[in-house]
Amino acid sequence: MLTPQLIETLTSVDTPTICNALEVATGTRSNKGFTVGAFVAVHPAMKPVLGFARTATLRTAVPYTDSPEVLKARRIAWYEHVESKGEPTLSVLQDIDDVPGLGAFWGEVHSNVLKGLGVKGVLTNGAVRDFGMLAEDFQILAGTVSPSHGFAQVVTIGEPVEIKGLTIHDGDLLHMDRHGAVVIPPAILPDLPRCIDVMTARERPLIEASKRPGFSVADLKRAMAEADDIH
Repeated sequence: MLTPQLIETLTSVDTPTICNALEVATGTRSNKGFTVGAFVAVHPAMKPVLGFARTATLRTAVPYTDSPEVLKARRIAWYEHVESKGEPTLSVLQDIDDVPGLGAFWGEVHSNVLKGLGVKGVLTNGAVRDFGMLAEDFQILAGTVSPSHGFAQVVTIGEPVEIKGLTIHDGDLLHMDRHGAVVIPPAILPDLPRCIDVMTARERPLIEASKRPGFSVADLKRAMAEADDIH
């Protein structure tokens, strides 16, 4: 279902537009299905990214208790889990420490490694560092910033996680940009391009009318009526 053409269509608009299109598709507004709050976007001007969530949890504040061999094996298993393997993936990593983000798991090394594995980007409530050295065209939305990596370690792989109020299951389709992320339900996916067109068409009369000289509430009413007729 996720064709190159559909990917291009969905990543040509921002995440707020996708949220609006989901409202058109469902016929109602919603207070769930998207992140809440601000992120540190390492490439604010980068176009949106789309991919299937590859979930994991980590800690950075708790000293290591497992052997180096166990920690390395778990890290390798995580690399294998997030690798693209022919479909777009996003690494979704929840820092489960009491205070997330003491240390930064994301920096120059991991941004380049995951980009090389075909991953499109990262969504995390944890920390990022190494600004100016992060991989280009690889979006990271992080909860905070930290100069150190602390005791960074992967804890679990493939379990449901929660990032800024959004519960994400492994395999969920996510759309994200500097505004945050939203889950796209599979049943709605085929109809999203039409819903994007409808939403854009509804907004156009209001925007165009407001830019005309002498714009008034009467003009606004006419534009609103025109927008309401678009289905």
